Amino acid sequence: MSADNRTSRDRQASTFAGDIFKLVSGTTASQAIVILASPVLTRIYGPEAFGLLSLFTSATAIIAVIVCMRYEMAIMLPESDQEAANLLAGSLLVTCLVSGLTLFVVTLNSDLVVGLMKTPDMARYLWLVTPAVFFSGVFLSLNYWNSRTKHFGRLSVATVTSKALATGTQLAAGAAGYATGGSLIAASVFGQIVATIGLAGQILRDDRDIFSTIRKKDIYLGFIRYKRFPLIDTWSALLNTLSWQLPIFLLAFYFSPAVVGLYALGMRMLQFPMSLIGKAISQVFFQRAAEVRSDERFPLFVTHVFRMLIITGMFPILLVTVIGSDIFSVLFGELWVEAGFYAQILSIWAFVWFISSPLSTLYVVFEKQDFGLAYNLLNMISRLISLIAGGLLGSPVLALIFFSLSGIFTYGYLCWTMLALSKVKWSVVSAILSKNLALFMPTGIVLLYLKYLDLGSVVLVLVGSVSCALYYLYLIATDPQIQNVLISFGAKKRLPFLFRLR
Repeated sequence: MSADNRTSRDRQASTFAGDIFKLVSGTTASQAIVILASPVLTRIYGPEAFGLLSLFTSATAIIAVIVCMRYEMAIMLPESDQEAANLLAGSLLVTCLVSGLTLFVVTLNSDLVVGLMKTPDMARYLWLVTPAVFFSGVFLSLNYWNSRTKHFGRLSVATVTSKALATGTQLAAGAAGYATGGSLIAASVFGQIVATIGLAGQILRDDRDIFSTIRKKDIYLGFIRYKRFPLIDTWSALLNTLSWQLPIFLLAFYFSPAVVGLYALGMRMLQFPMSLIGKAISQVFFQRAAEVRSDERFPLFVTHVFRMLIITGMFPILLVTVIGSDIFSVLFGELWVEAGFYAQILSIWAFVWFISSPLSTLYVVFEKQDFGLAYNLLNMISRLISLIAGGLLGSPVLALIFFSLSGIFTYGYLCWTMLALSKVKWSVVSAILSKNLALFMPTGIVLLYLKYLDLGSVVLVLVGSVSCALYYLYLIATDPQIQNVLISFGAKKRLPFLFRLR
């Protein structure tokens, strides 16, 4: 390989890492706000309040995922920014139409919605569904335009703003004596609205010239060119979101809002660290994959992304698998130990999801929406059967065990298919997995021995935390991929001691 080719490859890798870092820095700050506030929130609000928030969030998420009819995904694909700008306008137009329809449907069927949820308290908050759906759709559309133009820093600011405002309002409401599910819901919607308005303002300020090219005819042509997104991918996305929200609705139906709240906190804590890296990688990966899908080095690019997902996600998720209940006991109090047990049950499934989720954008890149629809149908059916089986047996634990096993199977299949589509060698995949599993084994053995000695949750959490910190320091000191991320941010100059082992 020539020196020029090596330089080009290193530059692309550095840029990719830098874009990920911009997103991760914002996500890190926003997640840090939520995680730091969670021990306080869980001592102010009970499981029932979190259960009500989860039911509202699940209901709005189902509508929000199709509020743009998936035209927001198409914004990434055109070579011309002019065509993409018209797709953005079309996506926003569809958002307005679907949001208006949502207001009409929710108003007429409020009693039916509340009855299905078996949560009468939800009735007074249904009016917030429409603004939540509308601003989610606008944010989605602007988010994909933002990714296309590679202004990832703007998204970081919007993410931090949303979480900071929502969490601050929740804490203030609780301190003022309004520790209800309604306070959690209203604060969450408020944060989303402000973040969306802020992101829209930045985009209008910086990209105003390209928006002058928007024409009704071009919007219509974009609708026709990318008609497979609303006709096929909308159903795929709807099935995927329904499958994600099934546990919330079915746990409420078979058990109680309190069980929903315990499950929600367990999932929340699993998804936060997983989303911290996974969501950022997914967004940058989608943008890069759309650019280099015909490049001969595309399999190597996918392999590098897969490896980054493994090395960043495996160690912490295995910690939760071993000592999840102890972590929740220390952080959130004894009332939430059951939520930690739920997190242990779901942890391996969450890891498989974490790996496959960014890779799943490949079927969109290659315009294989038929596969996405078939896969999401399989995923929803398997989850539905698992949760109903656990519900009929009268055990939320069995319901979540069945749910986790079905998720490991379906997301494992998705990951395998996407890697095969990208022509990634399985010998490379197995080597990455086995090496990183071996890195966790000493810590896993020590933690299991300490549990056997019954030394207490605090000791286990301290040992696990120190081990996790040492693991990431080891990665920073020895792994070129991780160092590319840090170098792009200037960390080599600020923290040179971390790079001496390179």
